[in-house]
Amino acid sequence: MKKLIKNGTIVTASDTFQGDILIIGEQIAAIGLNLTENGAEIIDANGCYIFPGGIDPHTHLDMPFGGTVTKDDFETGTTAAAFGGTTTIIDFCLTEKGKPLKDAIQTWHKKSKDKAVIDYSFHLMISEINDHVLDELPSVIEEEGISSFKVFMAYKNVFQADDETLFRTLLTAKELGGLVMVHAENGDVIDYLTKKALQEGKTDPVYHALTRPPEVEGEATGRAAQLTGLAGSQLYVVHVSCAEAVEKIAEARSRGFDVWGETCPQYLVLDQSYLEKPEFEGAKYVWSPPLREKKHQDVLWNAMKTGVLQTLGSDQCSFDFNGQKDLGKGDFTKIPNGGPIIEDRFSILFSEGVSKGRISLNQFVDLTSTKAAKLFGLYPKKGTIAVGSDADLVLFDPSAERTISASTHHMAVDYNAFEGMEVKGVPVSVLSKGEFVVRDRQFAGKAGTGQYIKRAKYGEQLGTAGSSKVSI
Repeated sequence: MKKLIKNGTIVTASDTFQGDILIIGEQIAAIGLNLTENGAEIIDANGCYIFPGGIDPHTHLDMPFGGTVTKDDFETGTTAAAFGGTTTIIDFCLTEKGKPLKDAIQTWHKKSKDKAVIDYSFHLMISEINDHVLDELPSVIEEEGISSFKVFMAYKNVFQADDETLFRTLLTAKELGGLVMVHAENGDVIDYLTKKALQEGKTDPVYHALTRPPEVEGEATGRAAQLTGLAGSQLYVVHVSCAEAVEKIAEARSRGFDVWGETCPQYLVLDQSYLEKPEFEGAKYVWSPPLREKKHQDVLWNAMKTGVLQTLGSDQCSFDFNGQKDLGKGDFTKIPNGGPIIEDRFSILFSEGVSKGRISLNQFVDLTSTKAAKLFGLYPKKGTIAVGSDADLVLFDPSAERTISASTHHMAVDYNAFEGMEVKGVPVSVLSKGEFVVRDRQFAGKAGTGQYIKRAKYGEQLGTAGSSKVSI
């Protein structure tokens, strides 16, 4: 069916203008003023911005961790994402040492099958590099369309890879056209500090932060950046939380290294004091890297404004406070790491960023959608408003206000990390490939309509012939 969105203000990463959008099928067919189309459903966007659908490059849905499994699966997680203005997610596929990569990929396909309400793709974890892994990677990129690979520098004896694995992954990614992602914390130092804290009887949630100080994130970030420069490869640092890591990314970029950085809304508005809440409530805020002292927030905002950090992911990884987080009572190391963030990513960045003058409207679009689309091989199918692009659109009321609360969110988890926070700016309606997923703040989607997206190689465009490059 044809749809014609009229009277809205169209906002992309580069432009802001009044215009109408004609949708035919799944794609944008025309953009202009005073468009008409016989038989089209008219959608009035008066008073609203029209944004490209958000792209969340960092989610963990239906993921096993710490003896339990994240509360939100691909149905509840993508539903919440849609209510928050996100129309595409990229989830992390965890691998097991000694097992084929494609076994893990098929596991994630099974987890997501017939559940997602918006489009999705996968990153792939690399925990070891050997001949079997190297033989599989070309087909992972070509057949599965997975062109980003995550290496953990933390979680010793669980996920952590050694520097040789990281370096060889960087070399392989350079050759094959992949983007290497790192969780940058020094896992060996953290392991020592956590054992020492427990020996001293320091078991409360706040010690999760105190045993993972900013210095270990800065050190690992700098090490990964140096190895990237040595390999002549490309690197994406996930969930940057502190000034020490920002400094290392800025230094690497100033030297011409192909290094990119992501932060998350929790690091922009919450701080270490939340981990000190009484009655074990601080466990709600245990994730890695941990929340930092408040002084780091201004550094992160400035890094987004100046382009040192380029994307905003959620690091969605939800666990119930009752029945999951409380596994760590008496031992902070057993608290499942992660928080429910996916639904509020869009509104928090708009409210705290655009409305308060910290970033521009166009920077908002770039941070929430366009840059991730370019970095992860989704552009221009996703991440912009252009003729031929998917009709993934958000009608966003910049003057509407809401109070964030677990009582009204759409995640399956029993608490909200931003409980009671008032935000200005609300997604009113959300379309995925031309169909409403959310309409007038009511769910209009259906489980299973979201499709798996095969992505282009790093620096190449999705859906174009040959090796057409995209300017990142």
